[in-house]
Amino acid sequence: MIIDSHQHFWQVGRYDYPWMNPDLGTLYRDFLPETLEPILKECGVAKTVLVQASNSLAETDWLLSLADRHRFIAGVVGWVDLTYPGIEKDLEVFIADANFKGVRHLVESEPADDWLAQPEVLRGLQTLEKHNVSYDLLVHTHHLKYVNKIAEACPELRLVVDHMAKPPIGSGTTEEIADWARALKEVAAYPNVWCKLSGLVTEANLTSWRVEHLRPFVEQALELFGPGRIMFGSDWPVCLLAAAYVEVLDAFQFLLHKLSDEERAMVFGGNASKFYRLEAESSAA
Repeated sequence: MIIDSHQHFWQVGRYDYPWMNPDLGTLYRDFLPETLEPILKECGVAKTVLVQASNSLAETDWLLSLADRHRFIAGVVGWVDLTYPGIEKDLEVFIADANFKGVRHLVESEPADDWLAQPEVLRGLQTLEKHNVSYDLLVHTHHLKYVNKIAEACPELRLVVDHMAKPPIGSGTTEEIADWARALKEVAAYPNVWCKLSGLVTEANLTSWRVEHLRPFVEQALELFGPGRIMFGSDWPVCLLAAAYVEVLDAFQFLLHKLSDEERAMVFGGNASKFYRLEAESSAA
């Protein structure tokens, strides 16, 4: 069973999306379950993990309501204010919903590079750890050094690096790529840190990327995390800037075709199920 560990829905103007503007072209429109569901069926993808796109409690409520109405959504990664002293109350409300599986914050939109390492943020992350709620890391290379601090301060907190920390596939110098690989290697040393194979086509050249352009980066992640801590994610609809859903899925299946059947099953479903505790939901059902 294929599980897509990373996709989004949004409605233009409904919530505050700091990254959204008319210059986004094809992304500057509504993307809802009715559009994605037939694509998933065509591609043989059974379930998805729906990830927040706005730092908003209201958006998280909305995403959870979508999960209630659409069975292909296996879980929601929402948002809570990690710096809020009353975070526990907000978190407990969401935890009561079985579809709530994790938290993410738009760290890349924060002006301070060390946002993740600030004491009030660490306290919020420790609250997630206490309640066994995972955390998605939307970070770039220059943020990764602060992930080390989180991994040490919260050893039982399940952490996953979204989009492989956005490696500079299409624009990076040799030195920048080496910096990315070195920083990713440091965080991969922590057993509670996982990695999503997602968002790569939009880090490559949007109009001329090829599967081979992605290969060294995917192989690097596989070497560092092993097949037991990486998971496939489409990053739909963001991926549409460079590729259709099926092209993204086909690219990763091709790049990982040398793995054993068991290892591919982990990367394309089993690991997402384990990380987000989706199997607990299935057992309950």
